[in-house]
Amino acid sequence: MTSEQPPTAKRVPHERTHHGDTVVDEYFWLQQKDDPDTVAYLEAENAFTTAATAHLDGLRETLFTEIKTRTKETDLSVPTRKGGYWYYTRTVAGKQYGIHCRVTATPGQATPPDIGDGTALPGEEVLLDGNELAGDSEFFALGTFDLSVDGNLLAYSTDFSGDERFTLRVKDLRTGELLPDTVEDVFYGSAWAADGSTLFYITVDEAWRPYRVWRHTIGTPSDDDVVVHEEADERFWVGVELTRSERFILVDISSKVTSEVLVIPADAPTTPPVSIAPRRQGVEYSVEHHGHRFLILHNDGAEDFALSYTSVDTPGAWTTLIEHEPGTRLLQVDAFTGHLVVSLRRDGLTGIRVVPLQGAAPYDISFPEPLYSVGPESNLEYDTTSFRLHYVSLVTPDSIFDCNLDSGTLTLRKQKPVLGDFDPSRYEQYREWAIAEDGTRVPISIVAATGTPRDGSAPAVLYGYGSYEASMDPWFSIPRLSLLDRGVVFAVAHIRGGGEMGRRWYDEGKMLAKKNTFTDFVACAAHLVKAAWTSSDRLIARGGSAGGLLMGAVANLAPADFAGIVAQVPFVDALNTILDPSLPLTVTEWEEWGNPLADPEVYAYMKSYTPYENLTSGTYPAILAVTSLNDTRVLFHEPAKWVARLRAESPSTDVLLKTEMGAGHGGPSGRYDAWREESFITAWILDRAGKA
Repeated sequence: MTSEQPPTAKRVPHERTHHGDTVVDEYFWLQQKDDPDTVAYLEAENAFTTAATAHLDGLRETLFTEIKTRTKETDLSVPTRKGGYWYYTRTVAGKQYGIHCRVTATPGQATPPDIGDGTALPGEEVLLDGNELAGDSEFFALGTFDLSVDGNLLAYSTDFSGDERFTLRVKDLRTGELLPDTVEDVFYGSAWAADGSTLFYITVDEAWRPYRVWRHTIGTPSDDDVVVHEEADERFWVGVELTRSERFILVDISSKVTSEVLVIPADAPTTPPVSIAPRRQGVEYSVEHHGHRFLILHNDGAEDFALSYTSVDTPGAWTTLIEHEPGTRLLQVDAFTGHLVVSLRRDGLTGIRVVPLQGAAPYDISFPEPLYSVGPESNLEYDTTSFRLHYVSLVTPDSIFDCNLDSGTLTLRKQKPVLGDFDPSRYEQYREWAIAEDGTRVPISIVAATGTPRDGSAPAVLYGYGSYEASMDPWFSIPRLSLLDRGVVFAVAHIRGGGEMGRRWYDEGKMLAKKNTFTDFVACAAHLVKAAWTSSDRLIARGGSAGGLLMGAVANLAPADFAGIVAQVPFVDALNTILDPSLPLTVTEWEEWGNPLADPEVYAYMKSYTPYENLTSGTYPAILAVTSLNDTRVLFHEPAKWVARLRAESPSTDVLLKTEMGAGHGGPSGRYDAWREESFITAWILDRAGKA
């Protein structure tokens, strides 16, 4: 470590008073992104972090090389059929971004073309080259990539700063020319009408909430665009999509607990949208078109969701198609001419159920491993008997299968290559259960190199998230191999607040039950130690975004249980953020965390766990906080304030702050830059675990 002294942030008292409670926030000033003092502080922290980790430069380079040499840099995705083309994305060695392409399909061609060595396919047409678009920009991201129904036009949007404010453009694929149609500051998502000349898109309000759906006619100025729907309720977001059948435009409107779907005929795009079912507080539903009916996946009297339908011609009463089954959480339904495919989860694992519509009985697709994650891949065609799915486990690389819906037969189309001496039999995966302080059994997924000692001597990383019903299902990671091969155990805590065990699992980890998320994670850490997978002085916790809130909370709750904590874009100043409705996302978040502005009980509860509010002079584990200056989801000032206050409260704590000065919530955008970021974090983990 460096002998240099860490930066000291100035203290400027700022009072916050709510519900009779006054708090002095001395680092409130760090919220001013354009203040030269703020930028200077962030740059000073970056310089200190660089100096403090200089001894890991060689290890970082080794780790980067390991990732790079295990990755097939020139590669190609499995082509997906849509109309008269096969669409795919390929990467090229040395290039940061993907290249989007297509080749012409032959009549009746049901099997995708052979991807060969991963280079360009014969007859390839390049639709969009991310590397050319990115140019010399430090950051680049695509927001929407949307082909017109006839395949002639491509709508796409770009972001060059990471703030998720995109510029929408349209390319004529027949000529390769960009059309003059341009719209600034759009959000993710778009939908083409059947005429190939009407495009729907979304914009956000000042709080970064997507709230307007617009209709644009190709060849006309954007000033002439028409607002199709404007959502006045600040709790709700809007989205827009074209159904797989290409019959309807859907306007999806949803808060954290309530939803409504509006429908527009794709062949009559100027028709006013019609509601499938008016919103009712607490009722969530999504819509999929199938023939004469709209399929409705909903939680009306069905905690883990049921599937119903209503008439396309006169949407009204719902008729049940799949009854609610407690403990089986229905996640999504995909409709095809002769089959429905239902994605679900049960007993902490995901699954796929096929429902034939002509006589045959429904069946669940079976998989050989005890731990895995499975879900729909890109399925663009409506009239098909083939369903593409994605399968992965902690030891099996990402695999693409096509399922024959009539027979249930699976055909492997591609498994992600892992170069070098990778052998999945050299690793083992386990599902174990921790016991939370209230007696709840909490699942843990564990992967380790075969033969890893179970005597407490192995270092371990425990990953967690636990919010928004997001499930951290098993996934494969090439960078993770660098940990496993050095004897580090990797575990995922499937804590409440996520969705791993159904809707109730989520409900028991939000609002005034949020602390279950944190105590569950601590219980999982204790289990790993008790089961001799590791010991507390070798255990590193890791989480990002809302999982970064988790990291900050457990640092306060159980600092002695961890040797180190990695908090990426961490939501650690949650109470101050949720108290300020002018900040991005705040109002939409009140149904996740509660409204501390209006409810003194919520205020007191949040104040009792928010990491920034609860820092003390005690001893903390080593902390690495990573953030991005242009993040619009968790603003950079949260970890900056947290680190500044942590330094002041506990000067002995080894804490580092690394800020990406030209990126957003997801960090660096290029794949090589992302590998270097992961190498930086992995090297820090290995150092803290005694394996550097």
